[in-house]
This record gives sequence, structure tokens and C-alpha cells, in this order.
Amino acid sequence: MSLKEQQENKELRKRLSALMTHARQNEQILQRFQDQELRLMSAGSYQELLDHLLRTHKRVFELGAVSLVLMDPEYEVQRLLLDLNIEPKHYPELVFMESPQHLFELFEDPQKPLLGLCHGESHGWLFGTQTVGSGSVALLPLIRNNQLIGSFNLYSQDESRFIRGTATDFLERLAAVAAISLENAINNEKLKHIGFTDPLTGVYNRRYFDKRIDEEVLRVMRTAAPLSCLFLDIDFFKRINDSYGHQSGDLVLQETARRIKAQLRLSDALARYGGEEFSALLIDTREEEAMVIAERIREAMDGKPFTLPDGQHITVSMSIGVSTLLQDTPLADAKHHTEQLLAYSDQALYYAKENGRNRVVPYSMLGTAGLAHG
Repeated sequence: MSLKEQQENKELRKRLSALMTHARQNEQILQRFQDQELRLMSAGSYQELLDHLLRTHKRVFELGAVSLVLMDPEYEVQRLLLDLNIEPKHYPELVFMESPQHLFELFEDPQKPLLGLCHGESHGWLFGTQTVGSGSVALLPLIRNNQLIGSFNLYSQDESRFIRGTATDFLERLAAVAAISLENAINNEKLKHIGFTDPLTGVYNRRYFDKRIDEEVLRVMRTAAPLSCLFLDIDFFKRINDSYGHQSGDLVLQETARRIKAQLRLSDALARYGGEEFSALLIDTREEEAMVIAERIREAMDGKPFTLPDGQHITVSMSIGVSTLLQDTPLADAKHHTEQLLAYSDQALYYAKENGRNRVVPYSMLGTAGLAHG
């Protein structure tokens, strides 16, 4: 074999080795993508899905930052996170937008991933509070029903990681799986939410309230944050049904729920506890703060007449009992303290109704050793 032929064979072996190495690398990448897709599709909850998208993906693919931008014009997803007790600060990688216009300005083709060098002014906002500098980005549009619902964004400090013009088959598939998984997770959580919602008033039902109060009592034990509970009862509600009919009674219940909710924060939980009685959990709220909120609710009820379906105007008042759980209370048994918190609110409400109605009473005023004294 001539020297030239030997050189050609050596060069061919070198190329073959490089091709084999590249093929093995692609196989490994494909395997990681497939594993990630399975994680996304099998996520059992919305939080688990977010963890896979934002945390697992970053670790598995050794990225500098990963983020998720979602369209949320009606604040629907953010409200869902609050309902699931997921605080926004827990996911600095999440960015919410009211309009997709800013994303459309980034993508040349909103159906295709955008790869290239990272530019702080253009791309920094996509990554929330995470810091991105020189490097490269892959911006993956999330499409459902031919609509842009957000983007899944990847950042690497390596400028050659995401090169403009390279094939994006893996990334396109990942974006499609992510979009479907997000939509399914949100729909599943909505279905769960329906099971926790009172159909007449649109606020939570007692089933949800009982679940939530257990969670919040455990949180008090863990974080030392105070928790207040309100029991709210419409005064003489039976008279409304008897005098004006059940349709009018339903309207009063619906309007009452709206008026109460208007005085609460997004982090608080309002439920229809049964009949004309409502209950509310005020998160991170001491008794004196709870009393201010309860008084605002009482004034919102009594201060403006209710308009009935036939055009008549009636005044409706409310009695409210308040109790508070503090960390300085001996906390040995969560179930015991949940029951006590509810019982104290109920006793305070009973006292309010027995002593004139249309008033707010804290349990600490009853003169019995209670959960809180201011």
C-alpha cells in the first residue's frame, strides 16, 4: 500500500471515529430529551411539572438558567398557584405576561425556536430575577391551538451551545411536549378546583376550607406565622327567604360573597361554610389586624343596600367571630389546634349573634383563656 493510500485510510478512520463519537453524543442527547419528556408527561401535579421544567431540566442539561414565560391576561394561572399554596417567590424562573406582543417581537417565526447569542437588553427579562450574561440562548415558543401561550427559555454561558441556524428538531419536540403538559396540568388543577368550589357563590366550599385550615395550622407550627379565622353569618337570613323568596336569598348570598372577597387579600381563603355562613382564613394575620378586616367586611355589608331581582332594596347585616392561632400557643397536636381555632371562632360568632348581631367579636373578648389575646 502506497504512502498516499495509507494517509487516505488514516484520514477515513479519523472521520469515521469523529462520526461515531458524534452519533453517540446525539444518542445520549436524545436519551436525555426522551427522559425529560417522560418526566413532563407523567408529572402528577402542576408543581411537579414546574420542578421538572425549571429545575430538573437545568441540572440534566447543565444550563446556566432556565425560565418559563406564560401568558396570563386574566391572572388565572397566578391565582391557581396561590390556591395551590405555591408562592411566586418560590419560582423566580416564572415570568407572567398580559400580552404576547413582546414575545412576537423576539421570534422571527413564532412557530420555531430562536437560537443565538444572548443579549442582556433583549433577553434578560425572559429569565426573571436570574442573572444572564454573555453566552447563548434557545427560546422555545409554546403553542397550543395555534396560539402562542408562552416560551420556554434556555441559557448557556457557552456561546457555541445554541448556534443560530442549527437544527432544532429536539427543541421543537420538547417545546410541544412542554406546551401540552402545561395545558393538561392547568386543566387538571381546574377540575380539582371545581370540586372545591361552591357553585352558587363561586367561592370555596367547606371541603376546601377543611383541607386548607389543616395545611395552614401546620404552617403556623413550622414558620411561627400567625393565622386568624373568621366565622361570618348573615343576620336574619331566614327572613329574607321567607319574605322575598329563595331567588332573592340566592342573590344575597352571591353578593355577600363578593363583598367579603373584596376586603380580603389574594393569599386569604374564603369559603361558604354552610347555608348563610361563611368562613375565612387570614394568612399571616394577628388578631388586631383580623379585627380591622372583619370590621371592614361588616361595614361593607351594612353600608350599602342589596337590590333584589324585583327591584326592591333591603339592608343586610352580618355577625362575625374572630379567633387567632399564634406560635406562642403550645403546639403539640395540629388536629387539636385546628378544632380549637374553629371552635373559638364559632363561640365568638355565637356571642355576637346573642348580643345584638351586626357586630364583630374576637374570642379573646369572651373572658376565657383562648388562642390569642391581641
